[in-house]
Amino acid sequence: MTLTGSPLDIVAVIYFLIVWFGHYTWSERSGRSLNSVMAERRRDWMRRMAARENRMPDSITMQGLQNGSAFFASTSLIAIGGALAALGASSEAVEVFAALPFGLVTTREVYDAKILGLAAILVYAFFKFVWAYRLFNYGSILVVCAPPHDEIDTPEMAVALERAARMNIEAGRHFNRGLRGLFFSLAYIGWFVSPWALLVTTTLVTVILHRRQFSSEPLKAAGYEG
Repeated sequence: MTLTGSPLDIVAVIYFLIVWFGHYTWSERSGRSLNSVMAERRRDWMRRMAARENRMPDSITMQGLQNGSAFFASTSLIAIGGALAALGASSEAVEVFAALPFGLVTTREVYDAKILGLAAILVYAFFKFVWAYRLFNYGSILVVCAPPHDEIDTPEMAVALERAARMNIEAGRHFNRGLRGLFFSLAYIGWFVSPWALLVTTTLVTVILHRRQFSSEPLKAAGYEG
């Protein structure tokens, strides 16, 4: 097996990338996905916030969203460190794979290329979580600077709510992209076994994510009635 991989490896990686991008596009642009429905609930949240005199619950909720983004960013960073550390054990890893019952044969170069690919996915997820953290921070500022509740019907309040809602939705979108990256990094691990395993794990992860986005109980709980 060369560094470029066999034709089946190339097909499996292309399938992986197409499915990832396809699910990303479908879940974000479809009006019947859980992400899309929750975006509308975020707008509802901002409208309710405008009517509250005490907006402490909104600030606490925003802080919780920031903490969630920070947690996953830290987790991604640790995983990146683990992936890069695995590069230092290439020879041992190749020997371990060769000794497995299914007789996997690989080279150090191919193994290193796969590790770097995994690290790249984790870096993508890390940046998405960090950016989501930043956007939630901006969202908190927009919530705090909204006009008082007794100005709820003013143009200034309408503008402030739209800004806060858009920032909140965008933060949630990037957070979801980071989570999706972590899910597909798990699918990517199948490639360390074989390209066939990558095809299977990619399909399984996609089916699970699709069911959660388009046919799950949380979707109904969020208010989707389609």
